[in-house]
Amino acid sequence: MNNFSELHTNKELNSSYYDEIGVVLEVGDGIVTISGLSKVAFGEMISIIIPGESTDVVGIILNIEFFQVSAVVFSNDIDIKPGYIVIRKYVLMSVPTGKSLLGRIVDPLGNPLDEQGPIVSKGPRFIEQVAPSIISRSPVRKPLETGLKVVDTMVPIGHGQRELIIGDTKTGKTSIAIDAILNQRSEDTICIYVAIGQKRSSVARIAKVLKANNCINSTIIVAATASDTAAMQYIAPYSGTAMGEYFMNIGLRVLVIYDDLSKHAVSYRQLSLLLRRPPGREGY
Repeated sequence: MNNFSELHTNKELNSSYYDEIGVVLEVGDGIVTISGLSKVAFGEMISIIIPGESTDVVGIILNIEFFQVSAVVFSNDIDIKPGYIVIRKYVLMSVPTGKSLLGRIVDPLGNPLDEQGPIVSKGPRFIEQVAPSIISRSPVRKPLETGLKVVDTMVPIGHGQRELIIGDTKTGKTSIAIDAILNQRSEDTICIYVAIGQKRSSVARIAKVLKANNCINSTIIVAATASDTAAMQYIAPYSGTAMGEYFMNIGLRVLVIYDDLSKHAVSYRQLSLLLRRPPGREGY
């Protein structure tokens, strides 16, 4: 069954078949339109079977319509053609977690990028989680020292707080974030650095700095570089947060740095336009 007509006219298939199996209708710019998969969930992972290839192309459902669904793929879509079979993975988008991620450079899917061998996961964690209520959260009491006196005295930051570093290009925003990671060397704080849309050379330079200052073993670098797809850049902050929530749940403190969210807004705007959604308010 290499095309949709053969699949559609096969009398042995019943309606329930289309709940589990889909067929690629069209593909372009990383967006795959699929017929079938009538019971697929929003945010569920799917696999596109490429004939003659040992590995499938993984994607995530981001649009559900009456007669079709749309997914974004995390790798190049050049090998995907109309008529290819799509199957459900029966799991929402999730990433590996665990202490084995410490000291590693991974992509938003949890695949290693540093050639240090495979990662032994403690189990996957959904990137979309129900946020704890305001009442159940602990108040912000313990300070988080960035190592910069002007920041720690004038704009103190606490554990459990969000802080935006905003400024023009080349004004030292990333340097402040890296200094904050370096200052956690003597603390029991796990650091997660999420690089969104940066050059690979910049990520390698930051990893080298962390290694030179003996901070890499308590840090996870999640890299969705400029050469990666918009889908990878889109899920990068969610992946970094999910990895950090694992350590939060076992009682450790976590510092997550997103560098930078403007690139994430651009990638989300791109996906919204391709999926024919309103891009303005959600994008920025």
